[in-house]
Amino acid sequence: MSINILQNCQPSAVFHWFEVLCGIPHGSGQMGEISNFCVEFAKARGLAFEQDAHKNIIIWKAASKGYEDHPAVVIQGHLDMVCEKEKDLDFDFRKEGLRLQVSGDSISAQGTTLGGDNAIAIAYALALLDNESLQHPPLEVIFTVDEEIGMLGAAAMDLSKIQGRTLLNLDSEEEGVFTVSCAGGVRVAITAPFSTAPASGKLYKITVSGLLGGHSGIEIHKGRANGNKVLAEVLLSATAVTQLRLCHIEGGTQDNAICRKAEALVVVPHEKEERLKNVIALLEQDFKERYQESDPDLTLTCVGSNEGVCEIWDKESTARVLQLLCCVPDGVQSMSRNIEGLVETSLNMGIVKMAGDSVGIVTAVRSSVGRDKAYLEATLGGIAEIYGGLCMSRADYPAWEYREDSPLRQTMSQLYREKYGQDPLVGAVHAGLECGVLGAKLQGMDAVSFGPNMQYVHTTEETLSIASVGRVWDYLLELLTRL
Repeated sequence: MSINILQNCQPSAVFHWFEVLCGIPHGSGQMGEISNFCVEFAKARGLAFEQDAHKNIIIWKAASKGYEDHPAVVIQGHLDMVCEKEKDLDFDFRKEGLRLQVSGDSISAQGTTLGGDNAIAIAYALALLDNESLQHPPLEVIFTVDEEIGMLGAAAMDLSKIQGRTLLNLDSEEEGVFTVSCAGGVRVAITAPFSTAPASGKLYKITVSGLLGGHSGIEIHKGRANGNKVLAEVLLSATAVTQLRLCHIEGGTQDNAICRKAEALVVVPHEKEERLKNVIALLEQDFKERYQESDPDLTLTCVGSNEGVCEIWDKESTARVLQLLCCVPDGVQSMSRNIEGLVETSLNMGIVKMAGDSVGIVTAVRSSVGRDKAYLEATLGGIAEIYGGLCMSRADYPAWEYREDSPLRQTMSQLYREKYGQDPLVGAVHAGLECGVLGAKLQGMDAVSFGPNMQYVHTTEETLSIASVGRVWDYLLELLTRL
């Protein structure tokens, strides 16, 4: 873990807590240590708190002098991060803190995701809770768990003790953009069996790499290549002329991240080896042209492999699974008819992975229209059935609907105009936010999501802007004096 890398970054209190949080393992599904840290933080400051069985936390802080009669304000962020690393990096997210680095205005982590989504929200909140000189109404701070794998913590959380109905969600990634609505979503998993049969020939590894990837909600409209889909098309095309048989296939590690790399092991008859190499070379050129704008570094390789393979798929299984992978839709399905430039419905084939005698395909489905989300679920179920697979859904969460009358939005917009001399951008986002889940439990909730500038979230190129963190902190402090 890097130590004191951010000591010269301002605001110092925010970056102190951000660095502390980055030193604690907190990937989705591994919430115990970071949740317990927040509990000890509250205890040390005499703050009332509640930690549930899922490791969600609520911390209460009384109003500062003069604000005792103001209504409570809810501040919310999530404790977990997406764990992605460069393939050859020796790093264990379960045991190690992130290796932070600073370059100019940007903070990143060496070879891994940074987890600014959403550690910066937790850092803002801890800095607020830790400072007795600030002016603010009563604060109810909510830290949820496992947001990145389906908002599981928010869905399970008991919010009956929350009094506030003004919610500041700090899980947005573009300064000056106030999000007031978001899509709902669901994870859909398809499991398809395969059978094996003996075969002779040469073993090859085929790899799709060099893709940009990105957040499957925020960046799905950019038309970036999905490694799983590219690999499936490559293999299916090559099968027709090489008689290849699959031995192994995998790609992606997170269903909410666009797959950046995918690979397969195949066996090809000796007399078809040169044809395979030629076909792969031609397909690489085709895909490079297709994605020359969105993924200029796309690379398709085919090399002889000496990796041990226990079993080889039979011909029927190879064809069936590749056809299934190609038939599962991916990317933008429809655009909003009401908000220009907003994706309405999409899905992302984030993970392809083998387990036992089956291959699993996990997609993240998103839509701001409930019936369209249900239609995509049904479509995936139908495709799975056609190709002999099973389909299951989990982590279903509702859309966050736009609120016509929002005093919070009006107050925030007015303050932004006063500070920066221009209007903020107010709109919806295709990514999922916990506001929809929390709003279903907090009737009458008035919420806005905002945050500092981050780029390449959910990838190993993720960065957080130091200057933007400072500006959003100043804005947050002033906003609290007006609520």
